[in-house]
Amino acid sequence: MPISRAFVDDFFKVYSARDPDRLGAFIHDDVVWTVSGPVDVISYCGTHRGKAAVLDLILRLIPSVFSHTQHFQESLLLDGDRVAMLNRRSACRSGDGRIISYRVANFMRFEDGKVIENQSLLDSFDAVEQVLGHRLTAYDPPSSRTSDLVAL
Repeated sequence: MPISRAFVDDFFKVYSARDPDRLGAFIHDDVVWTVSGPVDVISYCGTHRGKAAVLDLILRLIPSVFSHTQHFQESLLLDGDRVAMLNRRSACRSGDGRIISYRVANFMRFEDGKVIENQSLLDSFDAVEQVLGHRLTAYDPPSSRTSDLVAL
């Protein structure tokens, strides 16, 4: 069944509000929800399977890191039961209230009008710098070394 833009907008409103009563209606029992990012810094990253695990992710795990999140949709592509989105996410860090803003791409698949698959790709370098509160330094090999090797 094709998914409408209005349906996707409704989902993200309920998701952002963390409304437990309405959120469950959008999540398939067999959902697989993956958030790609550095689990050492953003603890809720990883793959979560099943409705109970995903609701726990959205209602408990994410709020333990970010007390409030908002989604600002930059682009949206609908293709039948699939959705690709690029969003700017703004979140308030639970520990100190600092506002973190980063981009996230979501690739979602719906079945029977419910999310059955989500793949979220964070701009994790930007997000981690903001969460840590300082810029990350990239590896810079000593200039005294000469070699034909290239580090990738």
